[in-house]
Amino acid sequence: MLITVTGAGGFIGSHVVELLPEHGHSVRALVHYNSSGRWGHLQAFGNQPHARLEVIAGDVADTRCVEEAVGGCDVVLHLAALIGIPYSYHAPESYVSTNIRGTLNVLESCRKLKIKRLVVTSTSEVYGTAVYAPIDEKHPLQGQSPYSATKIAADKLVEAYFCSFGFPVVILRPFNTYGPRQSARAVIPTILTQALSGVEEIQLGNLEPKRDLTFVEDSANAFLLVTEVEGIERETIHFGQGDAVSMADLAQRCLEIVGSTARIVTQAERQRPEKSEVGLLLCDVSKARKMLKWTPQVSVEEGLRRTADHIREHLNDYRTKGYVV
Repeated sequence: MLITVTGAGGFIGSHVVELLPEHGHSVRALVHYNSSGRWGHLQAFGNQPHARLEVIAGDVADTRCVEEAVGGCDVVLHLAALIGIPYSYHAPESYVSTNIRGTLNVLESCRKLKIKRLVVTSTSEVYGTAVYAPIDEKHPLQGQSPYSATKIAADKLVEAYFCSFGFPVVILRPFNTYGPRQSARAVIPTILTQALSGVEEIQLGNLEPKRDLTFVEDSANAFLLVTEVEGIERETIHFGQGDAVSMADLAQRCLEIVGSTARIVTQAERQRPEKSEVGLLLCDVSKARKMLKWTPQVSVEEGLRRTADHIREHLNDYRTKGYVV
């Protein structure tokens, strides 16, 4: 198939773009335009022509750009989003523009051009703190940050396009993906970059929240499967390890992996507002196992080791001092 991937230069998107050609698919990659002409994480692939990869620079908030990116393809994987939760407290309008308006543009362009399937990427943050656990796809949605609220709105637009127009859509909802290429705004790179830089104190936010961690290669494989499995239109499918680890425990595991004896300290500026903090995200993975035949292949321990190895090799690419919002 010819598959368009939005957000292709991002963390998860770049891994998806890397995986799809290995399984015979051609990829049209939409990366966010910048004046330097860089392709985000796809830049690491080099500028050499690739028979199965076409790169387009643009913005999902631009209707014409989206139509150009999706025209003539079979499937669209919509991963483009503004994702940093702390920054959403400062710039909520930007999140509305990218996450809501951008998703609307993708939906309308795909409907207009009769794309066979659109897969929209959600996030486990739409659940907020678990009302019950493990969390299944019927769990209530709770917008505890501007970021999560815009993702809920995007998911509801997807639902509306199926109900109103019969458009073939699927929502794929990862739980806390991590791994090589993730930015230091996320907790695991935050811990590892500080530890590998040799500091005596690891500065973090709230150590009590628990998260279900999924290695990025497992997440990319879920996107591959959702392009190939038939009969899943309108479904919301999420995936994770089915196990949750506290931030305190996670930090200790990371320090042990890199051999650091640094102390862990909390900083008020790194903590979310009290009512915005999400205490527990724990995935019920049964639907992904049944519908996609998806199971995680990389344990948290192995994933953390591989992530640490990548960051060690690219430590100069990270800002190791100060808080990355």
